[in-house]
Amino acid sequence: MKKQAGSSVFLLLLCFVYIFASVEAQTCRPSGTIRGKNPPPGQCNTENDSDCCKVGKLYTTYKCSPPVSSRTKATLTLNSFQAGGDGGGPSECDNQYHSDDDPVVALSTGWFNDKKRCLKYVNIYGNGKSVRAKVVDECDSTMGCDSDHDYQPPCPNNIVDASKAVWKALGVPESNWGGMDIYWSDTD
Repeated sequence: MKKQAGSSVFLLLLCFVYIFASVEAQTCRPSGTIRGKNPPPGQCNTENDSDCCKVGKLYTTYKCSPPVSSRTKATLTLNSFQAGGDGGGPSECDNQYHSDDDPVVALSTGWFNDKKRCLKYVNIYGNGKSVRAKVVDECDSTMGCDSDHDYQPPCPNNIVDASKAVWKALGVPESNWGGMDIYWSDTD
């Protein structure tokens, strides 16, 4: 009986090692860096407290995002998808601008998945509430500090960049908009 218990413990430990190795293999590692340059005067829109690239600063880039699950942890940030907003040009999915009153989001590069989530809906869970939002753009984790990216740094690899409508639907006071831990999932 002791031998069987010992084998069971060994097998259980082996399973834990395998699971840990699998999770470790799925970790998203940086793909490179971008050196910041000074944006031309008036070329970096700081609406919604957006950052502008700083001269000489190294910004980490990613081609991947953390693995997606039924409750994927992320950081919710604020973005304007309207013409003239801090989101820059029209949305990548439909080449259109979107009202800040519509629940729309941009996902970090890995989660955007080469446009595979374009115009699909995701559920966002935060502040004890949830909201359904349409994916209309990429929050580029691979590039930044140039005119195409409004001279803003690359996005981290775990961002759900959301319109004001998403923040309102989650019941977050406007004074706290900007960065909040949330979970998201694909809709069925």
